[in-house]
Amino acid sequence: MARYVIALTGGVAAGKSAVTRCFEALGIRVYDADLAAREVIEPGTQGLASIVEAFGKDVLGPDGRLDRPAMRRRIFADRDARHTLEAIVHPRVRQWLRDRADADGGPYCLLAIPLLVENLAHYRWVDRVLVVDVPEAEQIRRLMARDGVDEALARRMLASQASRGERLAIADDVIDNSGAESDLPARAETLDAMYRALAAARR
Repeated sequence: MARYVIALTGGVAAGKSAVTRCFEALGIRVYDADLAAREVIEPGTQGLASIVEAFGKDVLGPDGRLDRPAMRRRIFADRDARHTLEAIVHPRVRQWLRDRADADGGPYCLLAIPLLVENLAHYRWVDRVLVVDVPEAEQIRRLMARDGVDEALARRMLASQASRGERLAIADDVIDNSGAESDLPARAETLDAMYRALAAARR
C-alpha cells in the first residue's frame, strides 16, 4: 500500500479537479471515485450485470452500456431505486480505490471522493482528509455559470450533498478555493511537502 493515503473531497463546483491537477503536476497519483464508478459498470463487468438483474435490460442503451440519463431520471424519482443502485456500485468503487492505493508506489496518493462524508465509515483506512472549500454562494455562482442552471436548481444540487459544515468537520486539511485558480499550485506545494514528510516518517 502507498505509504500515505489522502482522501480529497469538496462540494459540487468547489474546484476539486483543479486541485487534483496541481498534485498530479507534482508527481502524485490521483485515483478518482467518479472514474471508478464508470469503470465498475462497463460492459462485461459483474457490476453492470447486477444492475441489469435489479432493473431490467431497458436500463441499457443500444451500445450495451448503461443508459446513464435514463437511470439518473429513474433514481431521482425513486429513492428505493437509488439505494439499490448505490448498493451495487459503491462497494465496487471502494474496492477499486483500495486496490489502486494498495498498488501505488509513490510516497503517497490521493483518492478523489466527492461523497466522502456520506461514506466516511467505509474509508477509515485513509490517513488524512483534504477538503477543497468554497462558500456556498460561490458554489451557486459557479454552478450557474458552468452548467447553465438557474439558482433554484443550483440550490437543490447543493442540498442533495453533505453540507459545507459537515465536510469541514471531517477535514484534517483545507484548501480555500474561493480565490483565483492561480493561487492553487502554491497551496498544493505546501501540502505536498507535508504529506511527503508524513509518508517518510512512516518508513
